Amino acid sequence: QNIGESILYLWVETIREFLVEKSHSHGLSPVLKKTTEEVVEDLEDYFTPGFQFPKCQDQIQALALLASEGLEDEELPPIKHGEPITDRRSTFQPHLAPVVTPKQVKMVLDKLYENKKIASATHNIHAYRIYCEDKQTFLQDCEDDGETAAGGRLLHLLQILDVRNVMVVVSRWYGGILLGPDRFKHINNCARNILVEENYIESTDDPAKSGGKNKKQKSKKGK
Repeated sequence: QNIGESILYLWVETIREFLVEKSHSHGLSPVLKKTTEEVVEDLEDYFTPGFQFPKCQDQIQALALLASEGLEDEELPPIKHGEPITDRRSTFQPHLAPVVTPKQVKMVLDKLYENKKIASATHNIHAYRIYCEDKQTFLQDCEDDGETAAGGRLLHLLQILDVRNVMVVVSRWYGGILLGPDRFKHINNCARNILVEENYIESTDDPAKSGGKNKKQKSKKGK
């Protein structure tokens, strides 16, 4: 084992955590661009020619603009945290929130980043789908957060499951060992598990055959 590489990795992680904490102490939004530690595999080995994952827009600035419009009239959605998956010292944990507006997406991200552990994750990949009833279309987007192609894969999963009005974030804490394509499997498995736990989809071995269940909202009794 190369001891020098382990020491260098620890130094890099320590410096990155310091920068994240520094940004919080100055009230800055944690929008540090991260770079993936692994090279994206050739997707042609897995999909038919011409297939492309949804591209993530550079939405950090776009969502930041929403803050200037005021969020007082929006309610922070409840955020659920799923069970983590650990493989070769890398840990993946999903988070889920029901969202119906882009402002709520921004609010959920801000709330998650208040947690120092989540803010210090190597990557916080997310994707969301909001159904616009009046236009009968979807408002959807994703973010790789440095894990190239991960956001597009996550959004593609939400699309084939046909879920709506939901946002899924998967935090990854890199453990120093390259996982290759297994990291994408863990990200999607985390997302699928929490969607099952929150009743957005049925439990199934094949996500493409889940039937696209949407979470049934509990009726609230009037006071």
